Amino acid sequence: MGHGKLRKFAENATFGCLVQPFSEEVIESGEHGLVLRDYSLKGHWNEKMFDAPRPIVLELGCGRGEYTIDLAQRNPACNYIGVDIKGARLWRGAKYAHEHEMGNVAFLRTRIEFIEAFFAPGEISEIWLTFSDPQLKSENSRLTCPRFLERYRKFLAPGGVVHLKTDSMFLHQYSKAVAQANGLEILRCTEDLYGSTPRFDEPALYEVQTYYERMFLQMGLKITYLSYRIDHEGPYAAPEFDAQKWRALEGPRRTFDHQPASNKVQ
Repeated sequence: MGHGKLRKFAENATFGCLVQPFSEEVIESGEHGLVLRDYSLKGHWNEKMFDAPRPIVLELGCGRGEYTIDLAQRNPACNYIGVDIKGARLWRGAKYAHEHEMGNVAFLRTRIEFIEAFFAPGEISEIWLTFSDPQLKSENSRLTCPRFLERYRKFLAPGGVVHLKTDSMFLHQYSKAVAQANGLEILRCTEDLYGSTPRFDEPALYEVQTYYERMFLQMGLKITYLSYRIDHEGPYAAPEFDAQKWRALEGPRRTFDHQPASNKVQ
């Protein structure tokens, strides 16, 4: 491991806005194998992590945290939590929030598969998924698949919204198919966010951009956007989705030194 990462990891430990639980704090042995256990902050984020109680918004797979930070600066009426497994990435956002004494920002280092261990029913009002790995060959790993919607439902407040911003038409089309298959209320859907007419009621959607989003735009790639409420009775159903067709249309996806935010564990 390089000295740069070691320095960041050491500095991360000094940031009060960054939560880094040990695995034994959220996993325990059960009768049928390992099971999740409630983390100590579950149900207490507003009380213990922020300077005032407000609606809480999650960004899952937040990477460097720039989207979380920017949203929090624009909307002080909400508290924001960026979640990622990569400590070296989280360092940048956590350092900024710490140095600027941002009372409505926190970061959580964990696997997204464990997310339900951290939040109580109704504790979260919105979820942002920004440039998540589309997981072209693994449906159950996609952050908008029925399995993950089941997890989100356990802590999203009634009427809670999921926002998906992505350069992947595959993930966009799949996520829309999931929403339609389950009769979820789609609030907005566009295959070309910046080519559509801006809506004045949501300027942050256009003005807040991740590092990768700016890079994709410079390449001339289209950015898609989908938002929907996940209120639903009963299990979420898998959609009829022609993955082979959309996988072929996706083409080779560009990669960089750091991959777009995902739920992968490295």
